[in-house]
Amino acid sequence: MKKLFLLIILFVPLQLFAAEDIYRFTSVNDQQRFATLTTQLRCLVCQNQTLAESNAPLAADLRQQIYRHLQQGQSDKEIADYLVARYGNFILYRPLFNATTWALWLGPLLFLLTGVLYLLYYIRQKRRD
Repeated sequence: MKKLFLLIILFVPLQLFAAEDIYRFTSVNDQQRFATLTTQLRCLVCQNQTLAESNAPLAADLRQQIYRHLQQGQSDKEIADYLVARYGNFILYRPLFNATTWALWLGPLLFLLTGVLYLLYYIRQKRRD
């Protein structure tokens, strides 16, 4: 029993390795801004995860970049614009509505409208017959 307990004590900590970034902020406002930014930006290598959720090395690097920009006194918009300029609109978890993303925003509405119109057409045809 003692050997089993010793094995558990030796191997359980191996399961607890997790990369956690520790950042020191000068104000609670900066800490909240950091949390907001990392939840609004997408990890570029993960499957639909924000930077806050991701454990990927690239996400850790991006969090570090955001932290540095916050320490330099940049606004949230300046930080987001910098990252969009560097990585493209894909980094935004909710991309802006513009010429390149209109289909993304209006596509579901167009499909729904097309489906409703087809349903109305189908019902009219059935009533005629």
